[in-house]
Amino acid sequence: MRARLAIYFSGLNVEFREVILRDKPASMLEYSPKGTVPVLVLSDNQIIDQSIDIAYWALRTQDPQQLLPESLSSCSIEMDQLINENDFEFKPWLDRYKYADRYPEYSTTYYREQGQQFLFKLDQQLENGAFLFGDKISIADIAIAPFIRQFANVDKSWFDQTAYPRLQKWLADIIESDAFHAIFKKYDQWQPEHKPIFFPSDQYSDRVVLSEY
Repeated sequence: MRARLAIYFSGLNVEFREVILRDKPASMLEYSPKGTVPVLVLSDNQIIDQSIDIAYWALRTQDPQQLLPESLSSCSIEMDQLINENDFEFKPWLDRYKYADRYPEYSTTYYREQGQQFLFKLDQQLENGAFLFGDKISIADIAIAPFIRQFANVDKSWFDQTAYPRLQKWLADIIESDAFHAIFKKYDQWQPEHKPIFFPSDQYSDRVVLSEY
């Protein structure tokens, strides 16, 4: 989802192939034998198969809304640290919270409480503006919001009554945005004989993204 958001904000155009992981096309496995999505295939056959790396690639290629801060600035370092905390500390708790039956060592509530520590941190971060780093959306927002959405949706009624008003509004504003609606357009499963589909517009591109909701 964050890869799509970054491509949307970049203004780049890609050929899009929707895949179903239980029915992976052979061409996808040729590009990326590990068999996960998303996979970005560039015109020189370079492969990028991590969502955050695709997001950075898109915005480093073209960033008309300046979602990336100046390289090596203090803001850039702080954003990278927050995204890394999301990916490597919060996400493991998110996975355990979502699939608690697969992790019977602790209760669902325990896993939620561990993840809440990051929610609290984000809510405090939002004291300074509508977004995580001020009043303008950035790479940090689009990289982290999809995972907070997943966490919230495990038990939406619980999330809605939590004492994180800034975080709740931040997430709602992103989910209700034009960008978020644009990336949720539904596509049929890709087949080799299909006419190419381009995202976010119908203009030609020599890049290919293999993805799945």
